[in-house]
Amino acid sequence: MAKPVPLLKEQTNKETEILVTHDTQCPFCSVQCKMQLLETKSKHRTSYQMIGKDNPTSKGRLCVKGMHAYQHTLHKDRLSHPLLKVNGEFVPITWEEAYETMTSQVKSIQREDGNDAMAVYGSASITNEEAYVLGKFARVGLRTKHIDYNGRLCMSAAATAASASFGVDRGFTNGLDEIPFSECIVLVGTNLAECQPTLMPYFEEARKHGALIIVVDPRETTTAKLADIHLKLKPGTDAALANGLLKTIIEEGFTDEVFLKERAEGFDDVKAYLASISLATIVNQTGIKEDDLIRAARTFGQARSGMIFTARGIEQQTDGVMAVRNFLNLLIATGKLGKPFSGYGAITGQSNGQGAREHGQKADQLPGYRAIENSEHRSFIADVWGIEATDLPGKGVSAFELFEKMDRKEITGMFLVCSNPVVSNPKADFVKKAIGKLKFFVAVDLFLSETAQLADLVLPTTSFLEDEGTMTNVEGRVTLREASVEPYGESKHDWQIIQDLARALGKEKYFSYTCAEDIFNELRKASKGGIADYYGITYKRLKNGNGILWPCPTLDHPGTPRLFDQTFHRANKKASMVVVPNEAFVPKEAPSPDFPLYLTTGRELAHYLTGVQTRSSPSLLARSFESFMEIHPETAGAYGIQDQSFVQLTSPQGSLVVRARYSDKTRQDTVFVPFHWGGQQNINRLVSANLDPDCRMPGFKVSVVKAEPLKQTR
Repeated sequence: MAKPVPLLKEQTNKETEILVTHDTQCPFCSVQCKMQLLETKSKHRTSYQMIGKDNPTSKGRLCVKGMHAYQHTLHKDRLSHPLLKVNGEFVPITWEEAYETMTSQVKSIQREDGNDAMAVYGSASITNEEAYVLGKFARVGLRTKHIDYNGRLCMSAAATAASASFGVDRGFTNGLDEIPFSECIVLVGTNLAECQPTLMPYFEEARKHGALIIVVDPRETTTAKLADIHLKLKPGTDAALANGLLKTIIEEGFTDEVFLKERAEGFDDVKAYLASISLATIVNQTGIKEDDLIRAARTFGQARSGMIFTARGIEQQTDGVMAVRNFLNLLIATGKLGKPFSGYGAITGQSNGQGAREHGQKADQLPGYRAIENSEHRSFIADVWGIEATDLPGKGVSAFELFEKMDRKEITGMFLVCSNPVVSNPKADFVKKAIGKLKFFVAVDLFLSETAQLADLVLPTTSFLEDEGTMTNVEGRVTLREASVEPYGESKHDWQIIQDLARALGKEKYFSYTCAEDIFNELRKASKGGIADYYGITYKRLKNGNGILWPCPTLDHPGTPRLFDQTFHRANKKASMVVVPNEAFVPKEAPSPDFPLYLTTGRELAHYLTGVQTRSSPSLLARSFESFMEIHPETAGAYGIQDQSFVQLTSPQGSLVVRARYSDKTRQDTVFVPFHWGGQQNINRLVSANLDPDCRMPGFKVSVVKAEPLKQTR
């Protein structure tokens, strides 16, 4: 753990103040802004200030969330000791009692119901070390196949698409520093200005250099204001829109024939399919004017360089994988990959959304992006862990499917780390009911979240200011998050809790770490030779603060800022194009007389994920203290809804009450609700459990609802 730096300064009132600086990284979005907490102590008061620290990614910038990130760590409701539920109430217990309780319950469940009856639910907000050791704990400590994590709800569509098209999934194929020099940038379903604000200057600089920016989004977001062309499509029609763009590019001769011949496969099939469909059909399906669609296609096709960025707007759909693949088809067809200022970026949502999916939390994955069903990969990891490959469990199921198994009582115990699935998952009331059927449920968290309240045992963990470890940011840049604040109360680091539990279960020989760096050194070995190769990265190399972009296979390797400059990572070294039908493989909900409006969900500037941390920040909560429904004024008028009035929003899954907010920035057939609130304002209660067939991503972005004024009762 890095030591805090104390400084003395003399105040005008002659009172001596001690100033302590704590180096850290923001715990919120995937930019992972470097920053310092200034802690000023005097005889009468202690005050805090968060300031940005220069780094290659955010250049010292902070957004409003980062500026107030310390506040939740000081909140009075933060958990300080283990809690056991007794007769429906939580009572404090010792760590020894907590470990004894969990050990007894786990052994009982696995003896009665089998090893796979225990499930592990992880997080994309924990460090690489903790993600790695959690995956190892599930497979070695518990010997269960049932592990997945909340990143399944965030990045799985983009990850699956990039792996299929290119053979590798890293957030950005190019470094951020190439963005300002790209001639054409396409932003699909991403609201950077509110979700990753400190990245916006890269795109603003590109505009100054003459870049043309195309935004694809049903709403006119703050990001869309930057656009030269805003394609305001119907929710859920991204794949069809990409077909329209690609059809125009092919027919007008903007493809890169040399690139397609030498470095790609599948183009002829795509071309034949697009020749069989009409642009008029796509225009009707997407709601985009034909002139706008053609102008966007020509703009991207004619540009000498271009980049496409996707985020949850396109990915959180039941055809998210194929929709992303179709936009990757655009890059491949025009040869805009592996070259300066040309490439793809999946804009990761959570703080460690990239790293947390690389090293073993996903149901089908082992460290280094190795596949759990690949015998060679299994043998390699088994050797690193000192076990037999035959002792490694097989592939489990996705995040939401874990709750389906709980509902069927196939899973009867769960160990959850730093996640809030009763708010973040679709069909949230069902998830809550399924958890209620468990024989034993343990939650590790900073707060008694909506999910932790349902637990039998709650274990207090440390915050970002207290927990050292590596994170992998939106670029694929591995950074070291230093931590010098003492743990709050009796809280422990996630990795310490996991290790203690493994030892209590008799697996101490496999879990003998003394610090986070010990775990990272084992992770390096486990990732060696894999797609996400961290072997050449060390804490010593990371302490300069600049980070290293993987793959980094040797200790003298500088890292890899740009992928695919020579070959792709598929067996034949070529990128893969694929036919993507206009119609989704899994039918999407469509408006009807009973449910006439589309519902789409997303983020807003002051909050993060399910709001457990940001709603515990007074400054952030004051900016946005309740949920809302954004609705076009003409649509509101048609349904008798007044601005700022309460509305009952109903879907086939259920209903909730939320305040209406007029906005002419959204389509008239669509309402928008953020997802940062729980309880009766949890919008995911209205989202169905339909999943993408390839990545098992829920369709958060396309639901159908009716909106009506709340009826007053006396």
